Amino acid sequence: MKENERFVSIAEVKNILKRIQKERGELTYEQKTALKHAEAFARLSVTQTKKLIKELMEEVEKLEEKHAYKIADLLPTHEDDVKVIFAKERVSLDDEDIKKILEIVGRYLE
Repeated sequence: MKENERFVSIAEVKNILKRIQKERGELTYEQKTALKHAEAFARLSVTQTKKLIKELMEEVEKLEEKHAYKIADLLPTHEDDVKVIFAKERVSLDDEDIKKILEIVGRYLE
């Protein structure tokens, strides 16, 4: 990742695009499509998402920032869902890590 780049959650994308829409009055086709997607799939607020990411990073040592953002966007509810996220990654999670991730995510879905 480049120096001036950072990860953003779907909830943040939604807020950014809504702000741009308000400022400019119009979005490009791609931005409209991205906003529709973000509105459909962002289930947590930006604040909740940031808390979730922070908690994941603190409590599951093997996670990189990109993994925490992916988990926060997808909100997995089953062990297989977590395994799919890491299927192509070089990170090897054990059952304890997966259970911890599901436990943390579960707190935000209640």
